[in-house]
Amino acid sequence: MTTIAFLTATEGIERAELVEPWQAVIDAGHDAVLLAPEEGEVQLFEHLDKADTRSVDTVVSKASVDDYDALVLPGGVANPDALRMDEDAVAFIRDFLASGKPVAAICHAPWTLVEAGVLQGRTLTSWPSLQTDVRNAGGTWVDEAVVTDANLITSRNPGDIPSFNNALLEAVAHGAGSTGS
Repeated sequence: MTTIAFLTATEGIERAELVEPWQAVIDAGHDAVLLAPEEGEVQLFEHLDKADTRSVDTVVSKASVDDYDALVLPGGVANPDALRMDEDAVAFIRDFLASGKPVAAICHAPWTLVEAGVLQGRTLTSWPSLQTDVRNAGGTWVDEAVVTDANLITSRNPGDIPSFNNALLEAVAHGAGSTGS
């Protein structure tokens, strides 16, 4: 079975950006696993309002890239901002991207990619306020619903989730970098 890791901080996760890709992964017959810096639960948000919680399956410090076939990085402003301060999470993201396996990041999640130092020469999209950060990290920012650059898949916002999910599932089914931007 294909196993997809979803990596979040303990709070500030944009609900739709975790729940909808998670459901698409499950509906496609894959296994989904929630990674976070701490055991327990993570707090999802609908913009700035608390929503539901999700149970953490594995602490990222104990996770191995070898155990997963793809990585999803949901957004929300506070989620990636906190996650990029966790050395284990940043190292996991860096190693995952280097593995060649698909990494899908939506909305503000590319902040973690900036922190991981993996954007040099990459083309991606994100929430528009991150474009200066992406450029300063050596990436090329574009305003498109979904961008696939080798094994990196990115989208701008919750409105792009259907395209994001399709690109993620295509990469999982046919190999990283199988879809175009």
